[in-house]
Amino acid sequence: MIKLFVTDLDGCISHPFKTPHWESINRLRELNNKSEHDESIPPLTICTGRPYPYAEAVGQWLNIRHPFVFESAGVYHWNGNRIQTALENSGVSLDPIHALKGWLTDTILPEYPTAMLEFTKMMDAGVVCPDESIIDEIHQKALRYVPEKFPGLEIHTTEVSINILMPGNNKLRGLRLLGENLGIGLHEMAYIGDTGGDAVALKEVNMPFAPANARKVAKDVAKVTRGETTQGVLEAYEEVIASNRG
Repeated sequence: MIKLFVTDLDGCISHPFKTPHWESINRLRELNNKSEHDESIPPLTICTGRPYPYAEAVGQWLNIRHPFVFESAGVYHWNGNRIQTALENSGVSLDPIHALKGWLTDTILPEYPTAMLEFTKMMDAGVVCPDESIIDEIHQKALRYVPEKFPGLEIHTTEVSINILMPGNNKLRGLRLLGENLGIGLHEMAYIGDTGGDAVALKEVNMPFAPANARKVAKDVAKVTRGETTQGVLEAYEEVIASNRG
């Protein structure tokens, strides 16, 4: 029995920088509402690398009641309006992330006026840009710079973003932290994601999905939906519900 259905945002709930398919959004919210009274429908929540404000806004659209994951491994709890991270009380310093934000701001971004730092991020250094070719260029520079200066940090990229994370502070850790709070194991979760940053989590959940627009690294470890983004997420959610109903 799947007890939680988790979706990524960019590339899943919508194509980045584009409006979602609102009919599918409405249906996702409707099913999530019904999960409160129907055990065969797992509640819906979010696991994204994007910052808290964006995830919180989408959570409102979808009437998400359970905690959600932002910045890959930070958990927001509606109850008590609090944030929990795996780095709390761990003694891990975020100095490398602060240094990388400085490098991105001072050295990289002046070359690319259409790119910007995700300045609301707490735990990782992120850049967003609607031009994939620019993201690719910055990614290559990060691949040369980060391992030399800060070995062990993780670099994840999408078509519109680059995220540099503390070691292991990724979406798998985010899902595990979510499960610990809810008393749910990874074997009781379904997850849909579209990039390499999602693959580490897709490999571990019971029912992994990737939308038709996903990158190959995600498709290789998940069932690929017929639909893209929002419609693909709805397709996966409906499949999970059908599986629960036997």
